[in-house]
Amino acid sequence: MSPNFRHTVLIDQTGVEERVARFNTRSIKKETKLSGLKLALNMIDLTTLEGKDTDGKVKQLCYKALHLSDDIPGLPTVAAICVYPNHVKTARKALGNSAVKVASVATAFPSGNSTLQVKLDDTRFAVMEGADEVDMVISRGEFLKGNYTFVFDEIAAIKDACGKARLKVILETGELSTLDNVRLASDIAIAAGADFIKTSTGKIQPAATMPVTLVMLEAIKDHYLKTNNMVGMKPAGGISTAKSALQYLVMLYETLGPDWMSNQWFRFGASSLANDIILQLGKEQRGVYYSKDYISID
Repeated sequence: MSPNFRHTVLIDQTGVEERVARFNTRSIKKETKLSGLKLALNMIDLTTLEGKDTDGKVKQLCYKALHLSDDIPGLPTVAAICVYPNHVKTARKALGNSAVKVASVATAFPSGNSTLQVKLDDTRFAVMEGADEVDMVISRGEFLKGNYTFVFDEIAAIKDACGKARLKVILETGELSTLDNVRLASDIAIAAGADFIKTSTGKIQPAATMPVTLVMLEAIKDHYLKTNNMVGMKPAGGISTAKSALQYLVMLYETLGPDWMSNQWFRFGASSLANDIILQLGKEQRGVYYSKDYISID
């Protein structure tokens, strides 16, 4: 039976914005900066979710995941490749026995407007094809109607369909309107069994923002303090610079602490971010920036 959800945690928007502003003033020294950039790189889910995706494009993205910049020694791989279910098998084969995970969107991504049976079939197909992780979208229309039990039950059913695959639950915070709604949706997703909560599909603006991410991190923190169970976090969409990635990591560390500082518990859904981090790390090695033309877009 699903819990009886209601707005029990009200968010002080001014307080959230002031805390975010303080995170953005932290000074990060050179060695710490280098470590942070490599950590951020290892937390990225490289993503291609376009109607024109082909097997060739997916293979190229997988190659990039494994060879971000071979001329910079000591680079990690990214965390995962994220594709539609019909490209999971291609990604699985291209990545081989590497540590890079295969993630797949499912559940009528990005709108989520379909029947539960279609969403379950979508999820089971992705897992059968070899997905390690499933990124689902909640039914925002039902949430905004106040049908919180529907949202909870749907997430719980998708979680069951995932089997051993980890479930990331996308709230699409740009459609939830208020930080109070973001907190409530986070609580519902966590209670229903989400392994990660995720801000956005990347198809709606605004996507990830630091205030929204902080509210979601606080939901994770409160759940952990009550249950001792960790839940992951994935801001997705709109994070494109190395500087902003470091600001997110500062917020993560100061809100949840060192246990969350790995791709096991934190991800960036931001493919373009990888290129900017590579440019920054290349500058640290050579003393000058090299052209973006030397880095593949996909």
